[in-house]
Amino acid sequence: MKAQSWAPWLTIPSLALAAGSGPDLTAKHEAGRCAIRGHCGSQSFFGSQLPCPDNGLASAPSAELRNHIVSVCGSAWQDSDVCCTEEQVETLESNLKKAQNIISACPACKTNFFDLFCTFSCSPDQSLFINVTQTVPKGDKFLVTELDHLISDDFGAGFYDSCKDVKFGATGGRAMEFIGGGAKNFTSFLKFLGDKKPFLGSPFQIDFPRPSSKDFGDMETILTDAKPCNSTDEQYKCACVDCEASCPALEPLEETPECHVGLLPCLSFTVLIIYSVFITLLVLAVSGHVAAARNRQSKNERLQLLQDSGAHDDDEDDNHDMLGRNAGGYPADRMPTQQYVLNTYIDRFFSNLARTCARFPGITISASFFVVVLLSLGWMRFAIETDPVKLWVAPDSDAAQEKHFFDTNFGPFFRAEQAFLVNDTLPSGPGPVLSYETLRWWFDVEARVAGLKTEENSITLHDVCYRPTGESCVIQSVTQYFDGEFDNLEKEGWAEQIQDCVDTPVNCLPPFGQPLAIQRLLGGYNYSSEPITEAKALVVTWVVKNHNPSEAEALKKAEEWEASAEVLLLQVMDEARDRGLRLSFNTEISLEQELNKNTNTDAKIVVISYIVMFIYASLALGSTTVTASMVLRNPKQALVQSKFSLGVVGILIVLMSVAASVGLFSAMGVKATLIIAEVIPFLVLAVGVDNIFLIVHEFERVNISHADEPVPERVARALGRMGPSILLSGLTETVAFALGAAVGMPAVRNFAAYAAGAVFINALLQVTMFVAVLAVNQERVESGRMDCVPCVRLDKKGGMDSNGLPNGFGSAPFSGVEEEGWLSRFVRKKYAPALLGNKMRVAVMTLFLGFFAVGIALLPEVQLGLDQRIAIPTGSYLIDYFNDLYAYFGAGPPVYFVTKGVNATSRHAQQELCGRFSTCEAFSLANILEQERKRPEQSFIADATASWIDDYFHWLNPELEECCVDGKKTCFADRDPSWNISLAGMPEGEEFVQYMLRWLDSPTTQDCPLAGQATYGDAVVVDKTALTIPASHFRTAHTPLRSQEDFIAAYAAARRIATEISEKNEGISVFPYSKFYIFFDQYASIVRLASTLVGTALAFILVIATTLLGSLTTGIVVTVTVAMIVTDIAGTMALAGVSLNAVSLVNIVICVGIGVEFCAHIARAFTIPSPSILERAPSALRGKEARAWAALVNVGGSVFSGITITKLLGVFVLAFTQSKIFEVYYFRVWLALVVWAALHALVFLPVALSMFGGRGYIDPESDGGLEQDLAGRRYRSLLPEEEEYDSEDY
Repeated sequence: MKAQSWAPWLTIPSLALAAGSGPDLTAKHEAGRCAIRGHCGSQSFFGSQLPCPDNGLASAPSAELRNHIVSVCGSAWQDSDVCCTEEQVETLESNLKKAQNIISACPACKTNFFDLFCTFSCSPDQSLFINVTQTVPKGDKFLVTELDHLISDDFGAGFYDSCKDVKFGATGGRAMEFIGGGAKNFTSFLKFLGDKKPFLGSPFQIDFPRPSSKDFGDMETILTDAKPCNSTDEQYKCACVDCEASCPALEPLEETPECHVGLLPCLSFTVLIIYSVFITLLVLAVSGHVAAARNRQSKNERLQLLQDSGAHDDDEDDNHDMLGRNAGGYPADRMPTQQYVLNTYIDRFFSNLARTCARFPGITISASFFVVVLLSLGWMRFAIETDPVKLWVAPDSDAAQEKHFFDTNFGPFFRAEQAFLVNDTLPSGPGPVLSYETLRWWFDVEARVAGLKTEENSITLHDVCYRPTGESCVIQSVTQYFDGEFDNLEKEGWAEQIQDCVDTPVNCLPPFGQPLAIQRLLGGYNYSSEPITEAKALVVTWVVKNHNPSEAEALKKAEEWEASAEVLLLQVMDEARDRGLRLSFNTEISLEQELNKNTNTDAKIVVISYIVMFIYASLALGSTTVTASMVLRNPKQALVQSKFSLGVVGILIVLMSVAASVGLFSAMGVKATLIIAEVIPFLVLAVGVDNIFLIVHEFERVNISHADEPVPERVARALGRMGPSILLSGLTETVAFALGAAVGMPAVRNFAAYAAGAVFINALLQVTMFVAVLAVNQERVESGRMDCVPCVRLDKKGGMDSNGLPNGFGSAPFSGVEEEGWLSRFVRKKYAPALLGNKMRVAVMTLFLGFFAVGIALLPEVQLGLDQRIAIPTGSYLIDYFNDLYAYFGAGPPVYFVTKGVNATSRHAQQELCGRFSTCEAFSLANILEQERKRPEQSFIADATASWIDDYFHWLNPELEECCVDGKKTCFADRDPSWNISLAGMPEGEEFVQYMLRWLDSPTTQDCPLAGQATYGDAVVVDKTALTIPASHFRTAHTPLRSQEDFIAAYAAARRIATEISEKNEGISVFPYSKFYIFFDQYASIVRLASTLVGTALAFILVIATTLLGSLTTGIVVTVTVAMIVTDIAGTMALAGVSLNAVSLVNIVICVGIGVEFCAHIARAFTIPSPSILERAPSALRGKEARAWAALVNVGGSVFSGITITKLLGVFVLAFTQSKIFEVYYFRVWLALVVWAALHALVFLPVALSMFGGRGYIDPESDGGLEQDLAGRRYRSLLPEEEEYDSEDY
């Protein structure tokens, strides 16, 4: 730091010497003799007066001089001779008063400072510790230009220690920066005090040699014991804020050590051990089973063959092993023998419902439309919530209530318009940004911003800015060191001018009267060791006054000016580019505007994604009965068999369900969010299309097996079989989503409500309206009418269609269309048998449990937070701004510790708040904050606290003659007891309030920096009636926060500190507040919230699945599979850089619901297998294996084509989005969801069911009579020749 000083600048006069004599150097060193005395002139016209050498005897002062000395230096000088004159004492008094304004808060520091210079100037034993070493002649006199001042090491160290921690005023700056040049030890401190500085320092050189450095003869030190700042004497004891030794020791924070076993975290190590043990046991069990089976086979093959022919129900036999064979090693019977009563009733209910809807399609469709339209009337109250605070913060949360309290009492936090000017456009990297020409241009830029007028209402910065003193706007910029006037900057010495202001900001106060911290003005260089010319970035902040929403007019003015400022700064960006510089900036409205741009971009991508899924779903449904060969050989038949219109109706039902849900909840006053608008159609489409595929595919099977029945009966059979499966998936999904409605976070709660409603309504429309449309469509097919144009009926020839079939184009079962598509054939003939082989099942279990183990191990690696740079569009100018903010801004965000309802007019409450008085509580608010500041790595507190109560009481100090003044004398000049550091005599009650109001109205000036208007004008709320302080805040600042982890940790630390203050001071209630807290409050509980949501959803899934499937073990398998899906997705989030926040929490809820959708139909088809499919299982498969095969054959193709492909197509479209937040939080998470859910549902779940699944039940549609037998034979006759399946063993 550049050497400057407020310190002793002491011009010490001496007596004139007789003409013609030589300089009276310090020849004699003895008690009672002087070394210097009186004025002898100056070395230049503007120079300070220098002392004369005088080795004469000390003399008794006049009564007037003695009184003057006593008033300045204390009663110890009452009876002493002196070596000083009246002129000297006047100069001494003037300069000590300047120092007193800085160090008066610490009595020990002040006493030591005064003792040093009073002794230096007036001690009768001057010659003992002062030796004049150099003089220059001036006329007939000599001027002292250099001397030695002997100070003991003990006094020097004690003096420095008593002053090193003293804080100065509301800025919280260290007094040592002003009086000691930022000295780090006592020798540097004394050197700074003694160095010759003609204007703001000592006018002559004072050297402070160490007493032990050489032999000083008769010289000796007389100041030996400095007053310690933690003195037990109350009149010298300094407060904790100004003396670390006086501070109570805070309890050390217990940091949970990271548990590691070698290089592995304990969790990963534990998972690895458990996985290894499980796999070992699995291998041993399978190996033993295979060995035993081979032994039995080789010894008794004939007996084994006889036993294979026997019928045993493995579901009723408790002795079956996990590979589906009984204890004797023989194949179990594959057919279940009992019905599940609840399933039978549900089957009958859906059959009756479908039969009714199919018989009266017109009424069903009309009623469905009527209900949807009725619910959609709620759209008239539709509103989208865009306020981030109302989206992500629960209204009844502590953070929301605290923000309301702060805004109500102190006004909303300022609107900050900030710009960074950076020199980083060169290939060589960032370079210095400051130059004389750059500053000339930038002064002009700021002048243009200040003079900017809006086009609409001619609003200027002065109209909207924050003006604490009533006149000048708060602008934090290097230009404000010079009042914004470029003419005040010297062309040759501009760098030194700025450096001087940086070193002593109180000498360069801006128009609004508060010192400017360099960390807020320049960045990209070392503040303590490098000059300002090395700065890589210039930072400017225009502070605009904010307003509550109720002050709409004032808020509109601020936003109008910001919009104009944004236009101007965009132009300045081009100017900066022309100069080889780069400008980044942000206005308060910029983020919202850029997010809206993001939303517009997202909307296009989402719409395209929907269209792709719509087209695929419509075409895929038609492909169940239309093949490429049919289109080529018989296009007429393809036109009839097409189900494109049926697919369109299915998609329309999805949109109807979304519209009805939105209308319903809008009518209830639940606001929509952008997440709802963009995600719920996507979600319901994925869920709804799967159910439509299942219904259509099952209906096609019924058309084959029961072709002679009327269409309503066939529809009833199809829905009777698929209805319970739809109920299972729909109910579990609805419950999973509805659980989110219990969350306080509005974005998650509202999404959950809309999603649950949409899924539920969609399921209702599918089992009613869609079934009716399906029946109508089948009537169309069987009457030979074209798809999409049913009024056109194709001609028939002699009652036969073009293929010579007897019943026209579509009469089942002889439509000429092979029932199985290529996908179903592949699943039946290739995939399912291969997957359920013994070796493959072991491999699948090993692999997927490995995935699960890795997912668990990665859970702690999922980061928290949502980087603002991800939320804004790619290419936005705000990205550069946030990059510069993290890279160059050297100050952290301000943080306020807010008190509520404190009776600060009482002495006890004052002692619980204050920190600069000797009787303040050891763990007062100010003392705890000061101690926390000393461990910034844990507290994230960087600055000293601006304590209004301390500055208020010091403002009353009568020694500060420019502060509290009544007439011509200070307020407390004649007070009894007098103002003192122990708080005795300080105002209480009504007097406290009266002086407080005066202090808050007192302008903050250079003469009285402790006045409260500028610094505390909006920091204290005074209740004049109740004589109390209902609200106040103590301001400090966080350390620079450069990542989401820093912000989250800083918020947690502030919470901890506020809790500690409240617990240790029963009379005060404190909470922390910073502008960003409202957005980071969610992270205090989001992990617990996510765990609770997922855990509760899984519990409901277990209960519902067990109830509807009739098997606890099957319910457990389904629940575990969904848990594995979610765990693997969370692990993928850790690897893909997707952090946990409110957006990803919504996606986790989606993952649970979609995971159930993938698994429910497979599990239902396993529990209630289709007899006609089950009896076609390969001979090698028995019991659970056969039922798992039947489940895959029955619904595996529908799950793959209906949800997996549909979802993949939509997700891949999202890969082309320009929105980073969509790319990270939707594309990555949803792609992981589709991949993991499909793999688990189509690979792991069948294997797990074949090994651990529960008992099976008879399909209620299977009566076992002649009709069923004939239907089964007819179904089989249409299938291609089946290949032989051999048993797979090891």
